[in-house]
Amino acid sequence: MHQEQQSRPSTSQHPPVGALSPEAHDRNRVEVRRSARRSRTVSAYREGDRTIVLIPARMSHAEEQRWVAQMLEKLAAQESRRIPGDEALMIRARDLSAAYLGDRAHPTQVRWVTNQNSRWGSCTPSEGTIRLSHRLQGMPEYVLDYVLLHELAHLLVPDHGPAFWALLEAYPRTERARGYLEGVASAARLPHIPGARHADPGPDPAASCG
Repeated sequence: MHQEQQSRPSTSQHPPVGALSPEAHDRNRVEVRRSARRSRTVSAYREGDRTIVLIPARMSHAEEQRWVAQMLEKLAAQESRRIPGDEALMIRARDLSAAYLGDRAHPTQVRWVTNQNSRWGSCTPSEGTIRLSHRLQGMPEYVLDYVLLHELAHLLVPDHGPAFWALLEAYPRTERARGYLEGVASAARLPHIPGARHADPGPDPAASCG
């Protein structure tokens, strides 16, 4: 997720009335990077749980505050258009089950939750329910699909043994999605995903069944 916009000279050296700090606009930590090579453009992108904002080195502190707030709002608006609701998650889960699991996994409920900071997703096989961490919101679609498929596979196989990983082999972006999540976890010290494939590593702190 990347936003870029051309800056224009500010008519005031003071923040606009009612301006809030970057932390008030966004739950993620903001890192501002100044560059002498930038003369007019401002850009921003997500990096794990952080938001990186790139600005020209000459920009004043007041302009920095104004542009950070503006870019955070643009990123949030763009992401909100891409984040599927619970109903869309259910449809997506059913499509993934049909495409990669022979339509054998039948979730009864799929929803976002905000209380899963130690795992990306979880499921309750006895009830057929799947819960996805809100931290996945805004991540690439193939990553979200992988976590959904991971939980769908857990509805069929509760552990992380060879039978479980065999179910995920049909999804062509499994390794790429795992690499993405590992990178995010390493950068932000977030939940790690399951260990080596074809072996049961024990409890899975990233995506488990309850």
